[in-house]
Amino acid sequence: MSSFKDKVIVVTGASSGIGAGAAVHLASLGGLLTIVGRNADKLNETADKIVAAGGSPPLKLQVDMNNEAEVATIVPATLEKHGRLDVLVNNAGILETGTIENTSLAQYDRVMNTNTRAVYQLTMLAAPELIKTKGNIVNVSSVNGIRSFPGVLAYNISKAAVDQLTRCVALELAAKGVRVNSINPGVIITEIHKRGGMDEATYQKFLEHSKTTHAMGRPGDVNEVAQAIAFLASDAASFTTGVSLPVDGGRHAMCPR
Repeated sequence: MSSFKDKVIVVTGASSGIGAGAAVHLASLGGLLTIVGRNADKLNETADKIVAAGGSPPLKLQVDMNNEAEVATIVPATLEKHGRLDVLVNNAGILETGTIENTSLAQYDRVMNTNTRAVYQLTMLAAPELIKTKGNIVNVSSVNGIRSFPGVLAYNISKAAVDQLTRCVALELAAKGVRVNSINPGVIITEIHKRGGMDEATYQKFLEHSKTTHAMGRPGDVNEVAQAIAFLASDAASFTTGVSLPVDGGRHAMCPR
């Protein structure tokens, strides 16, 4: 994937998990990274990993994706540093539990604002620059966007919206040479579930249960998702747009029996 040499790439939610893994991987392939996240210390850790992997030192932006004014600084800061934008990876997201009986409107708004509205805003701001470079977008969705699961209602809705946004924007920008795709991870070993409220014992039971809910008999690894992101963002996927690609060990194809 030498096509990333000197390509300018923005990755949101790059302070941990899939975002950090994707940023390090894309930088190791020659990309020039802008890494975005809320936690400055964690962003520094990602930056150190990028340099250790042989990548160029990234531009670090401490941004709350729910703050419109802060999100509006991402593209201008990237242009000031690099003069262009080639790839946008919309990865920042949160997971919260709740059903129709106990998900408050405040919780719904919090999840939708982070997982969907922020993606909409940054995509809107990045589109003019991506049109100039014939670049592309990779949205990090979830298997929850294409399959239905109880207990994480607002999260499911937000990720289904991301998939629809992906397809619509793909159609709108295709004639201008911009590709838009999403990846839909299954259970990946990151901190997102603990941040969503699971304690350590519950999380370990969840990972054990994942052996039965994923056809391949295990949860996934961050690097497996990072490589899928790199594929969709690369010239190797030059005729691929509007796709929601499951990276989920077959979970999307599973049916109870």
